[in-house]
Amino acid sequence: MALFQASPISLSLAPSVGRPMRWGQIATGAITISALAFFALIVGQSQSIQWSEIPRYLVDPSILRGVLLTLELTAGAMVFGIVLGCLLALMATSQNPVLKVIAASFVWWFRGVPLIVQIFFWFNIALFIPQVGMGSFTISINDLVTPALAGFLALGLHEAANMSEIIRGGLIAVDRGQREAATALGLKKTQTFFTVIMPQATRIIVPPTGNQAIGMLKASAIVSVIGMQDLLTQAQAIYARNFLVIELLFVASIWYLAITSVASIGQHYLEKSLVPKGRTVEKPRAPGRA
Repeated sequence: MALFQASPISLSLAPSVGRPMRWGQIATGAITISALAFFALIVGQSQSIQWSEIPRYLVDPSILRGVLLTLELTAGAMVFGIVLGCLLALMATSQNPVLKVIAASFVWWFRGVPLIVQIFFWFNIALFIPQVGMGSFTISINDLVTPALAGFLALGLHEAANMSEIIRGGLIAVDRGQREAATALGLKKTQTFFTVIMPQATRIIVPPTGNQAIGMLKASAIVSVIGMQDLLTQAQAIYARNFLVIELLFVASIWYLAITSVASIGQHYLEKSLVPKGRTVEKPRAPGRA
């Protein structure tokens, strides 16, 4: 009796397929590099810019004081905005219609009015309220609301309106079933909020909050319109004396870029630390493989 034999099956892997040449990426990369090199060549060959002055003014005491004040203003207004934004978000997500209307009105006003208008409003608040106090003890609003306080209030309240929407979005993004499961387990509302809702909402809230902080840092330059001694104002004061306008603007830009770069790196690692343990991102497979 004849026996039938199956042909042997090869267990060798199929030959890997190399990555195809992506001419579109190469072309756009070459064009971008060429354009940047051309721009750098034009700027570098300019005879009207004193490049040697830029390193000197980078560490000028006035510039360093402006950098410190910019950081203090950004950090203070951001913390104030986050705290007030949390309160507004809780009001907006509550069951109380009055609190919802108050939160919505606050967000509508401070998000809708341009920031520079808010800065001028707080700086000139004495036109509406000349002084505060009782009896013989009064204080002039002009003495109380300094450029620093006006800038802080404008930036902080504007940021609170934006953060309120970010935090509210993070809270409502958590599945309702999470709350129901926590209630079924006998957890109180505060326990549910801090142990179930917030850990999940934080992963949604942190990325846009980091972007807001970086945006706040750059937006703080607008306080120069009321004479606050921030980084840009200090640069303007120096080039008003020596007429090195472009050089001082380069100095301010370098400092802003350095600070935002450090903040971006910190934001990256903070977001990375919030990723649940054990979760990995699947690497894309090579073409031609199962």
